[in-house]
Amino acid sequence: MVCFMADASLHHAIVTGCVRREPAIDFVSARTAKLEGLSDPDVLALAAAQGRILVTHDFRTMPRHFAEFLATGASSPGVFLVKQRTPLAAGHQ
Repeated sequence: MVCFMADASLHHAIVTGCVRREPAIDFVSARTAKLEGLSDPDVLALAAAQGRILVTHDFRTMPRHFAEFLATGASSPGVFLVKQRTPLAAGHQ
């Protein structure tokens, strides 16, 4: 099963929308994971330790920190970068 963790930068509406649309999804919010105030490397380590893909809006620093994290030999399920302006809902046809 694929599991996700929202970074503190991610709009909470994305987490709630994903869970509403697919109740079986394992998507932990930043608040639940207690990420507020943690550094990017600490957030990456926590997500990796829990086997979760980190979902973030942080295009500025997270890619660099993720590369540095992997360079240490650590493993991670990955990071999803989501643009801030990505629509929160898609129209249904």
